[in-house]
Amino acid sequence: MTLDQYRSVADRLLGPWVSAADRLGLSPDQVSVIAFLVAVGAAAAFALGSAPLYATGALLVLLNGWLDVVDGALARHQGVASDGGDFLDHVLDRYADVAIIAGLTAGVEAYALGFAAVTGVLLTSYLGTQIQAVGIGREYGGLLGRADRLALAGIVGVVAAVYSAPIVAGLNVVGLLLALFAAVGHLTAVQRFLGAWRDL
Repeated sequence: MTLDQYRSVADRLLGPWVSAADRLGLSPDQVSVIAFLVAVGAAAAFALGSAPLYATGALLVLLNGWLDVVDGALARHQGVASDGGDFLDHVLDRYADVAIIAGLTAGVEAYALGFAAVTGVLLTSYLGTQIQAVGIGREYGGLLGRADRLALAGIVGVVAAVYSAPIVAGLNVVGLLLALFAAVGHLTAVQRFLGAWRDL
């Protein structure tokens, strides 16, 4: 399960967004920074844990994911794609991931689950870039990629806005999402490692 395989579909929908960013005089790096700030806003909304703010956080998470695609498309449109821009984008994505998970964690006070979730997410991303570093190529596949995580966080944010009662083992839908991120994040990291190991 990974939405990253549909990047070509997203690319076809990006035209108006790229044109708007270009007309506003934004650089790809500026869009990356805006995407990160949007993620921080989502984290703050989730951390407060109220129903209306969960819905706001969900929308901001989805906007973060979309802007994360826009910055690369804008770089190609402006002919300024660079290793520096790619590096900045990846660093800000990791900070955005940490912020979003920290916000979700604070909202339900499930800190052990939050720790497990954030380490799983970071290791998944680390394996993707480390595989690229050894010359195999950037790895986006696996059980749960970044696009999947953002989509799930957005969906869960909407659900939590209308239903936040415990579901299983005292965990509500946000706690269950953190448990999913923890389990599947580490499994995805292992999956990426084994795939790269076979290729090497």
